This record gives sequence, structure tokens and C-alpha cells, in this order.
Amino acid sequence: MRISGRGRRTTFSAAAVIALALALLFGAGQATALPADPEGSVRQYAVAGVDTAAERTRLARTGTAIDEVREDSVVITADRAQAGRLSGLGYRLTALTAPAERRGGLPGAAAPADYHTYGQVLTAVNAARAQYPSLVSSRVIGRSYQGRDIVAIKISDNVAADEAEPEVLFTHNQHAREHLTVEMALYLLDELTTQYGTDPEITQLLNTREVWIIPSVNPDGKVYDQESGSFRNWRKNRQPNSGTTAVGTDLNRNWAYRWGCCGGSSGSPSSDTYRGPSAESAPETRVVADFVRSRIVGGQQQITAHIDFHTYGELVLWPFGYTYADTATGLTQDDAATFRALGTALADTNGYTPQQSSDLYITDGSVGDWMWADQGIFSFTFEMYPTSAFGGGFYPPGSVIPRETARNREAVLTLLQYADCAYRIIGAEARYCA
Repeated sequence: MRISGRGRRTTFSAAAVIALALALLFGAGQATALPADPEGSVRQYAVAGVDTAAERTRLARTGTAIDEVREDSVVITADRAQAGRLSGLGYRLTALTAPAERRGGLPGAAAPADYHTYGQVLTAVNAARAQYPSLVSSRVIGRSYQGRDIVAIKISDNVAADEAEPEVLFTHNQHAREHLTVEMALYLLDELTTQYGTDPEITQLLNTREVWIIPSVNPDGKVYDQESGSFRNWRKNRQPNSGTTAVGTDLNRNWAYRWGCCGGSSGSPSSDTYRGPSAESAPETRVVADFVRSRIVGGQQQITAHIDFHTYGELVLWPFGYTYADTATGLTQDDAATFRALGTALADTNGYTPQQSSDLYITDGSVGDWMWADQGIFSFTFEMYPTSAFGGGFYPPGSVIPRETARNREAVLTLLQYADCAYRIIGAEARYCA
């Protein structure tokens, strides 16, 4: 999802133009013409003529999850029935070829084996803990709907102690199909451990910060999407919805701030953006929220900064998502200026586009809004590589994993540097951090 916002640098890339042209060249149907896919199978479609935040929000309110934002269109994932309904509402859809179908030297999708499985992630965590016992610990903070462990890793110089230091949280894989985010978690685990004592900046930061990493918020969805032998394009968790055959809640619409308030999620259990019957109804959301609440010590939230990693679009996003307004109740001018300045500084390190979340379209019940409004945590959402479906969409090839995870190294270190007082970036530390 990539779009320019509020006079910031132009973000619509030549790659996006090429992507659409190549999609048309390599098998895309004509606008509104649906391919002969079996009922229930899903694929991506370009939806033309959707080029403002209001128009994107209007499309999202049909229950459609928007995968990618282009200058004058969006890309969505839909099954044939959903695509037909949207065509009936007047939207102009063009079916895109799946990345795995592209040939002739075009980038293709990964194979499931390109990414670590859930079990391999746990093995890597255990290995790091064994190799760096004074630096790494881990704990099971709860379990998914199907009973899988949700693990939080702690990294700090004196890991066994709960020191009075700023804490920074990194969460990954809220959406099942976004496997590159799990690789991002494993990269951070490796980089922060292997470089401690060697890299002066990492050493200084881990001596003065406590880092938490949750590699997979949605392990059931990850397993379901990855481990059948082929990707399923699955987004939600795997919790059945009572009274319907539909399965799953969109975890990033299930958080308990402005839940279901503003047309930024769906009340339909079959929708990819289904918000669930109530806030924190998904066990995975509740587990992570409870963990964050557990970090309130002496009435003070110890976690000061947070990144929730997603794919794709190469964006740095910040609250609020539920309103187009730059400021709102609980988000002052200084707060907004700090988010903008720090978000821009993060984006300057990785080449992503910085913008307020609602510059894309309205969302409600999102983790970033909850982290800030409920817990006072400076929370950012990173949409990782690629910029478009052309680069593999949700399933970029495994060959890009080292490059695209390392690409966020400096952004992570920058956030850690400002974790003691984010307001320092606007020169307001004396007012807020004394």
C-alpha cells in the first residue's frame, strides 16, 4: 500500500506502473471481466478509479481488504463471488496474474519453504536463548485459538532483571500471509545478539533499553497459510465464527480502541476485515494486549515505543487510523508533530513513505491506535517490501529476505535511540520527559 500524502514526497513509483502493465500483458482480464476460477478461490484484482482516501474508505466499507494503494487504483484480494459483487456495485476490476504464474524473468512468488515455519521459529528462539543466556530470554505469554504458543522474546544486557529502562516492543505476523514479517523478527533476534559487544551502538542500546519481540501474533493463521504445500492467501486467525461457516477475525481490527466505530472494519464474518463480535474477542489480540498491560509497573507503562510489522507497500504509518484529522482527543499537536517527525526519520533510513495511517483509508480497532490512545505508546506500523504485487505481493521470493530485513536495521536502532523520550525529536523533551 503506497500513496503520497499531504504534500510529502511523491510515492507512486515506476514499478507500480510497470506492475499494472505487466499484469495486463501476462494474463489479466479486461476490466470487470472475471477469470474462470473455481468459486471460492481467491486472486488479486486491480480496482480502477479509486484514487482518494475517501474512495478507498468507501471500497473498504464493502468488507474488502485493500492490499495495495496506487496513484489512481488499488489492488484487492477477492474470491470470484466477492469480485462479482463489487462489479455489480460499479467497480471496475481487472484480474491480475498470480506472482507464481509470471514467467519470462519477472519476479515470482516465494515457495512456502522459503520462509521459516512456526516450528522453525520456536527452534530459532530456543537456540538464541541457549547461546546467549545473559542476553536473551523468552516466555509463553498465551496461546492461540488452536492452542499454539505465542512467544515473547526479551533482549537486554541484564535480561533476567526487570530494570528501570525504556522498553520497546516489536510485533509481527498479525496477518497470516505476511511471512516476511516473521523473518524480520528473526533478523532482529540475530542482529541484536550477534552484534552485542561488537557494534558500539547496539551494545549501548541494549545496556540502556529492554527489547521485546513477538515473532508471530497469529501462529494458527501462519501455519494454515504456509504449511499445506502452497500458500492460501489467508489473512485472519482461525477462530470459527458462531452461527456461520466463515472462519477468522482480522486481528488488526479487533483491538479495544474505537473498535467498530467508524466504518474502518467489517461486521460480516466472511470479510477479510471482520472485526469479531467484540473487542479482544480473538484470543491472540487479547494475549498481546494483556502482555502490554502487564508492562505497567507502578502505574507507569514501561513500553514507550512499538513497531507492528506488516507487508506490503513500503510505508511507515502512525495513528490515528480511525479519523482523517491530524489531531483528535488524546492526540495533541505536539503528539502529532512527534509522530510525524519520528516517522519521517524512520522512513529516511529505509526509503519507505511516511504518512498518517488514515491517509490510506479509515481503519478502526487497529493496534497502532490502541497502543497510543490506550497505553501512551508511540506506535508505528511498517509495511515492508515490496511496493507492489509485481515484486511478489505478500509472497516475495526468499532471495530478498536478507536484503529487506536488513533494510530496517537503522530504523529499529533509531526508534531505540528515541525510546527514552520521543518528544526529543521536536525539541520538547523538557516539557514532557523531565
